[in-house]
This record gives sequence, structure tokens and C-alpha cells, in this order.
Amino acid sequence: MTQKYITDLTYKIIGCCIEVHRILGPGLLEKIYIKALQEEFKIQEINYESEFNIHVDYKGKDLDCDLRCDFLIEGCIVLEVKSVADLHDIHTAQTLNYMNLLKTPKAILVNFNVTNIFKEGQKTFLSKYYQQLL
Repeated sequence: MTQKYITDLTYKIIGCCIEVHRILGPGLLEKIYIKALQEEFKIQEINYESEFNIHVDYKGKDLDCDLRCDFLIEGCIVLEVKSVADLHDIHTAQTLNYMNLLKTPKAILVNFNVTNIFKEGQKTFLSKYYQQLL
């Protein structure tokens, strides 16, 4: 895995989000966008896990806390899906926590309740694991 691979995959993921948004538009529930993205990722042959439990370790004990990630794509990028009027700091914190708990190099936060996903509906985050890639 390289930084270039992560960057290229990021463009593919955002492209899938744009395609889903182009077809469905803004204002639907998050779960609808998640289902549509699952289909789009299949069409684009992008491997993913969706809505799975993230294990939280506290002092060596696995906490059973039902923490769910929207998507882990190709085992290296977290995608968190929102459909809200505005993204808030709590959405960013949630996405960063998922990225850190899963030890992924990158995370993407996408808000489908916007006019233009590319310009106003997405944020990307890099972790310390990204810097370790060549």
C-alpha cells in the first residue's frame, strides 16, 4: 500500500459518492445513501465492509459498545456518511476516532445533504499511518 494508492482510491470513493448524490439528490436518510453506496461500490468493484462493529480496547479489555462504522474500504479508508444540515465538530471527532481505532491511513466524511458533494460535502483526514507509507 502506498500514498498514491490511497490517493487514487480516495478519488474513486468520492466519485462513487458524487454518482449516488447525482442520482438520489440531497435530503434522504443516511441509511439510503449507505445502501446506494454499497451498490455503487459493487459496480465499481471496490471492496468494503459496511456497518460493522469496531472493537474498543480499554486497558486490555474489549468493550462491547456497539460502535459501528459506515464503511471500511479496501481495509484502509474509513468512510463516514452523514445527511445533515451542517457538519459539526462531533462528526469530525467521530470520523477521526473510527480512523484511529481501525488504524487506517485515511478517513473521509461525506455529507449528502448539500448541493455539491465535491465543493461542500466532503472532508478528508490523514492519520499517522499515512505518513508511514511511501
